[in-house]
Amino acid sequence: MGNSKSIIRKSILARLDRLTEDEYDGRSARILSRLTEDGTFTNAHSVALTVSRGREVDTRRIIEACWQAGKRVSVPKCIPDTRAMDFYEIASFSQLEMVYLDLLEPITEQTVRTASEELDLIIVPGVAFSPAGFRIGYGGGYYDRFLHDFGGRTVSLAFETQLVEDIPASPHDIPVNKIITEERVILCRKTV
Repeated sequence: MGNSKSIIRKSILARLDRLTEDEYDGRSARILSRLTEDGTFTNAHSVALTVSRGREVDTRRIIEACWQAGKRVSVPKCIPDTRAMDFYEIASFSQLEMVYLDLLEPITEQTVRTASEELDLIIVPGVAFSPAGFRIGYGGGYYDRFLHDFGGRTVSLAFETQLVEDIPASPHDIPVNKIITEERVILCRKTV
């Protein structure tokens, strides 16, 4: 199973690399527009998400939209030893530093940890997604561990090119409630 996931991951990353700058910007903007009009987002007071890198859907604009709407924004700090993560509220991009795997993470001395139950919505990153809400991430399993006990709503943002018909799911994989692409909103499982 791990092997087929790595094949799918490699294939999708290659597709993303072929996106031109204009395609990437335009599709990210359409996803942002769909997200900010979606009730899951508009009703959330506290949003958690990863700062995008490479060809992931641009989350910097989403973070700015959250701040403009008066929402609290929290980003994860990975703990490689345990493969756990904690979220910290940021009020500025200057409160981020590059630490682990090219990820921008919160500077813990400048930010305040956000408890899981304070988060209304987690925007869950990934490389590939199935309509059932399962995803292939970068292989660390951080989000699946965190989501295991998370009671709030989950959304993934994806370009249409990141959708695959089926993803082999392990027992510990947690599907997201919803996937938003540049073309549609996919309801994956009953929201809480």
